[in-house]
Amino acid sequence: MGEAGHEHVAAARLSSLLRDQDGVVTREQVCACGLDSAFIRRRLRSGAWVRVHPGIYLTHTGPATWLQRAWCAILVAEPAALSDQSALLVASGDAQRLGGSDAIHLAIESGRRITPKRGVVFHHRSDLDAVTMTGALPPRVRVDEAVLDVAARATTELGVIAALADPVQARLTTAPRLLAALDRRARIRHRVLIHDVLTDVARGTCSALEHRFLTRVERPHGLPTPNRQAPTTAGRSGFRDLHYPDLGLIVELDGRLFHDDALARDRDMERDLDAAVFARARTLRLCWGQAAVRSCTTASKLGVVMNRLGWTGRTTPCASPECAVRQQQCSA
Repeated sequence: MGEAGHEHVAAARLSSLLRDQDGVVTREQVCACGLDSAFIRRRLRSGAWVRVHPGIYLTHTGPATWLQRAWCAILVAEPAALSDQSALLVASGDAQRLGGSDAIHLAIESGRRITPKRGVVFHHRSDLDAVTMTGALPPRVRVDEAVLDVAARATTELGVIAALADPVQARLTTAPRLLAALDRRARIRHRVLIHDVLTDVARGTCSALEHRFLTRVERPHGLPTPNRQAPTTAGRSGFRDLHYPDLGLIVELDGRLFHDDALARDRDMERDLDAAVFARARTLRLCWGQAAVRSCTTASKLGVVMNRLGWTGRTTPCASPECAVRQQQCSA
């Protein structure tokens, strides 16, 4: 094969590598493709390539995408793998759309000393090889391990719940898989809470707000158990958050804190109308304030509605001395 043939093969190897690594490459990789330092210098002088770190290049001008920044971080710290939120972002398939300027979370071997990098958060792991998907592009920690890492680092109960419920709702993993991964962890922060939340998620609680309703409203006040994520049987297809078929009652939990849009609201209202017309079911919509902040008052009011609809049980006070249910019963 002549010189031109060698250059063609080398260029093809490099092109394939750049596709795999989103346009990021190292000096060593360029040379392994069959090209040399003079080739790199020409690319840099012409402005076609940009040096990001010593020996690491972005093969286009302009701002780097989140995924390209992730590749740069991995290559400068290798052996390394995306971890925590970064691993989940790539697993979701939305890294380019959602990553933005978010920090890059990387897992590296325990005990390694590495120079801090702006925009990169390093996490030391003693089991890096065991939990890394080395064949993935880019390399990343397995989804179940990444979910548990995010939950363990959460600083609030709500943060733990969201870290566990959101990936399950997005179908990145399942509660049984997360419970199995939890069993393999000798030590983990928030273990009891994580186990309890995953147990509830496995039973059908699909969001942080649903878990708050279960643990703050329903369970401590003795309200009846609904069918969770029940498919609609009339009108628009979808799933009801909480369905009480014997009472003709549907409870929808609206987790939209500070944003909404007209189309989403219109779909919700149409589903509520369909339930009333075709299933003769009343729909109540609760938000964060009712499920998490005023949970006792909400339980008291739901109990009244349910009794009117045929529930023969009685709402019970929770452990709080200021429980609205207790105050209502005392004043009755």
